[in-house]
Amino acid sequence: MMKLIVAADKNWAIGKDNRMMWSIPADMKFFRETTKGNVVIMGRKTLESFPQGQPLKNRVNIVITRKKDYKVKGAVIVHSVKEAVKKAESYEGEIFVIGGESIYRAMLKYCDTAFVTKIDYAFDADTYFPNLDKDEEWRMTKISEEQTCFDLEYYFTVYERVR
Repeated sequence: MMKLIVAADKNWAIGKDNRMMWSIPADMKFFRETTKGNVVIMGRKTLESFPQGQPLKNRVNIVITRKKDYKVKGAVIVHSVKEAVKKAESYEGEIFVIGGESIYRAMLKYCDTAFVTKIDYAFDADTYFPNLDKDEEWRMTKISEEQTCFDLEYYFTVYERVR
């Protein structure tokens, strides 16, 4: 099974205009350390939101896009969720789904663990992650002490699929 990793506000918002609405260094560090040396699956727009639209270093980057002629140096391009799953399984390491909204929604059923950084604030957003608190197939199994970054309070949580 795969895992997913996401940061979301109190309404499960994850972005606006293809950008994250916050910058929390400890969350970025957690993301880097958790996914490094592993496989990450993302949509094209998520890749394009990275600095210079470049794949993440020290990871296998699998990018799902409908654009048939899409190419990015250092990324594995696929054209469907099924193709992404099959390709990811051919690599060593854990597999992490890293966004965006449509990729999270399409791949949630393949995941059994979700690392969710929950930010205690409601942002103006246009992109959302499915609300796992309202999904009876998921249960929060871990929550950190309250963390703060300037005036934002947040928690590192782990959700696991209950079968």
